[in-house]
Amino acid sequence: MNILFVASESAPFVKSGGLGEVIGSLPKQIKKKGADIRVILPKYGDIPEKFKNKMTTKTEFTIQLDWRNQYCGVQELQENGIHYYFIDNEFYFKRPGLYGYGDDGERFVYFNKAVLEAIPHLDFIPDIIHCHDWQSGLIPVCLKAQYADKPMYRNIKTIFTIHNLKYQGVFPKPLLKSLTDLDDSYFANDSLEFFDQANCMKGALIYSDVITTVSHTYAEEIQTSDCGEQLEGVIEKRKKDLYGILNGIDVKNYNPVTDPNVRVKYQNSLFNKRLNKERFQKQIGLPVNKDIPMIGMVSRLVEQKGYDLVAHVLDEILEMDIQLVILGTGEKKYELFFEDAAKRNSNKMVTIIKFDEVLARKIYSSSDMFLMPSLFEPCGIGQLLSYQYRAVPIVRETGGLKDTVKPYNQYSGEGTGFTFVNYNAHDMLFTIQRAVECYHNKEVWHSIINSIKKVNVSWDKPAREYISLYKQLVFVLN
Repeated sequence: MNILFVASESAPFVKSGGLGEVIGSLPKQIKKKGADIRVILPKYGDIPEKFKNKMTTKTEFTIQLDWRNQYCGVQELQENGIHYYFIDNEFYFKRPGLYGYGDDGERFVYFNKAVLEAIPHLDFIPDIIHCHDWQSGLIPVCLKAQYADKPMYRNIKTIFTIHNLKYQGVFPKPLLKSLTDLDDSYFANDSLEFFDQANCMKGALIYSDVITTVSHTYAEEIQTSDCGEQLEGVIEKRKKDLYGILNGIDVKNYNPVTDPNVRVKYQNSLFNKRLNKERFQKQIGLPVNKDIPMIGMVSRLVEQKGYDLVAHVLDEILEMDIQLVILGTGEKKYELFFEDAAKRNSNKMVTIIKFDEVLARKIYSSSDMFLMPSLFEPCGIGQLLSYQYRAVPIVRETGGLKDTVKPYNQYSGEGTGFTFVNYNAHDMLFTIQRAVECYHNKEVWHSIINSIKKVNVSWDKPAREYISLYKQLVFVLN
């Protein structure tokens, strides 16, 4: 089978979060299962020169976008055994960062059209185009509307994966109509129309052959008004074509035995893990004491990640004999609040406002617990990484967090972390207090770590599930 991944970011080239992490690691496992998988991305200005210098030009052509003819170059390289293509247009992509520009609608319509127009030039006809999030959401629409009668495209199937339903790519209807050249019928209520605008995510949900999302629980949640982001009706209609497949992580890349950012290597040795904690405490200016439980948080500082809960009971959290380390960037109100709190509680708390991969790994390898009190979480990567580095997760039971963290049961001794159900600051506080209490009981803590050892967070099982879905699409539906 020939599989073409279409996404707006991917490690190791550029990533802003979990999407880039997934696109950087999943294709390697799918290739191991026997598929010919390739990935196509925008060629952003932020891609490091070491990668750009290895790219070669595959083809060049022009794309009709509204009244303009726009240049499109397709460059390619092989990295970590995967074949990558990059859509090259400096006007749209040679800028700092990936998203957040006023012309994002135009930029990603161009990207979608470029991907479809590039296919005859790739020496690679995909059986399936696997699209990820709204930035590639118009590909299933345009494929069915504008390419279905062309022999090269006739048998191509589409899969659309929702990584986060909150971000949908909503733009004015006249803009998307002029850019895509789709007729009026595609901007009706049963198509792209969305509260008198046009919605790229909605288009993908309607026109893709199959829809997946990144956990079983999230697949159920997005069919409800609580988590459906006003698309629950559309999703419910497609539920027979909707699959929840959990994310994994690259367990070779994230491994405390080989990670160069881990000073004292370890796998299951809590003694060595605590030596890392002592060194990290010294590095960031906290009191050096291996017996004080360290709680880590690494994420965007936004409401989705539960930072309002933490802010609400922060004083009570810091009354415990713990240390709290927060790393990330996000909404200014959270950045300022937690920076100020760290200054006032410098012997117990450190807040680092930046994204730093090295510091993130130091936090995972030094923390005894990892806090993720998310309002919603499609899958979550943090809790999977915390397992790898033997930091016990404390999470709210939502989405992928519910699917991956089994709550500790004091009677059976089973469980891989600590959980709470309601989105409530004091429920979270009580759960943290319980985790800290268990930390000081060596027998209990070792039991939890032993349970974590058995958790498989690799891409092996998810990749098998994707391959099964691909086979169903290619060999059953054709």
